[in-house]
Amino acid sequence: MGRHSVRTGRYRTASITAAVLGLGALAVAPAQAATTAPQSQTQAQPQTQPQIQPQAQPAGDATALVPGTPCTVTAKACVDLAHREAWLIVDGKVSRGPVRMMPGDRADPTPVGTFTVQWKDQNHISDMPNHAPMPFSVFFADGGVAFHEGSLQNPSYGCVHLTHDDAVAFFDYLQVGDQVQVH
Repeated sequence: MGRHSVRTGRYRTASITAAVLGLGALAVAPAQAATTAPQSQTQAQPQTQPQIQPQAQPAGDATALVPGTPCTVTAKACVDLAHREAWLIVDGKVSRGPVRMMPGDRADPTPVGTFTVQWKDQNHISDMPNHAPMPFSVFFADGGVAFHEGSLQNPSYGCVHLTHDDAVAFFDYLQVGDQVQVH
């Protein structure tokens, strides 16, 4: 796909962290709320709001790596650009892979980072001037970056090309909101 922009900053990081932990919405801890409100308001206001209970943490250490991959157990899909390999991960264990893949090139690199699946389209056509077919597209990064069926000999425009069978497997398994890690 075409050029992409990568959003960064505290809000994006907090949103990703919240999504990883299954929080859904960001919550301010009572201690942080007290430090952001003027002291007189904090003392004068009765505590009428319920205390925020922490959400259950994923089983195990969320920073633990999935054996044989560069990704953590929170990922559902993992990409290793240097070795041109990708994996599907179920419950912190490899369910498919490593599979061969072709990333973008220097002019249109595949972005590195932690992303979430944004949307899917089984019969997507590129909006680039070539209008190339992108079967079994799973979009995960800004700028139209996706896993999809494509050539393993020619670099993509930032996407992750997979063989037909692997693209179908990634399309069938990954759901909107699932975490994708690209290293």
